[in-house]
Amino acid sequence: MNELRDIEWRVSDQLVAYPDAVEEMERRNAAVQAGNARELIWLLEHPPLYSAGTSSDPKELLTDQFPVYQTGRGGRHTYHGPGQRIGYLILDLKKRGSDVRGFVHALEDWVIAALSEFGVDARPAEGRVGIWCDTLPNAQGIVEEAKIGAIGIRVRKWVTMHGFSVNIDPDLTHFGGIVPCGISEYPVTSMTQLNIPIKLQEFDEALEKTVGGFLNAIE
Repeated sequence: MNELRDIEWRVSDQLVAYPDAVEEMERRNAAVQAGNARELIWLLEHPPLYSAGTSSDPKELLTDQFPVYQTGRGGRHTYHGPGQRIGYLILDLKKRGSDVRGFVHALEDWVIAALSEFGVDARPAEGRVGIWCDTLPNAQGIVEEAKIGAIGIRVRKWVTMHGFSVNIDPDLTHFGGIVPCGISEYPVTSMTQLNIPIKLQEFDEALEKTVGGFLNAIE
């Protein structure tokens, strides 16, 4: 954890309500801007919900099964729920090159590096947001490209908010209530569906192992 230096690494063991998480992010964001708090990397889970990013289309919300929250992050609709590892990052880009695009690419690479610890060949896809990988062959032997992780950030006065989500073992049927990130042509997958049954703690350990590369990339 030496790579973290003055960054707080926090893991919440209980489900965190979405409004509470947003309130905490906004409070911490303001405190980091003012120089009154450390930066934060926060790993957590939410109860089942849908969030709508700044580019969301109401037509892509197909059900009212779960609460829907408007959020200031980029992107469209996404699902959050138990079994999904969410990472929220409150980092000061003013002292990290002031490069938002570079931050997003580094964040993608960090998630990909953590997934590779379990043998998942994940990658970004041209023209499609998120983190992608190949599914296992279906009954007909067909392999599809599927989304295993989402990226969505907000930057306020050069301090970041929101971050990433990775499907470890969520109920994938819950994604059926939306058009995930506006992309209907490709399925959503998870570590469990890839026959890699890991615990959230194991993925956290992979994130911790690979965080140094992420922080070096945004310095």
